[in-house]
Amino acid sequence: MSKLRKLREERLISKSELARKAGISTVTLDRIEKGYKCRVATKRRILEALGLTVRDKDKVFDD
Repeated sequence: MSKLRKLREERLISKSELARKAGISTVTLDRIEKGYKCRVATKRRILEALGLTVRDKDKVFDD
């Protein structure tokens, strides 16, 4: 399980809710949770949607 998925589930946030807050599609979020690479801008949007900063990226992303 990816760090992102684990964190999302611990916070009881659905994929669709996080995707909406981050301004990305649920398909994109699903791919990221499965380990596919994504743009830095997309990572930043996800971090902001989770209320985190860029410094917290290692808590959320595996790479």
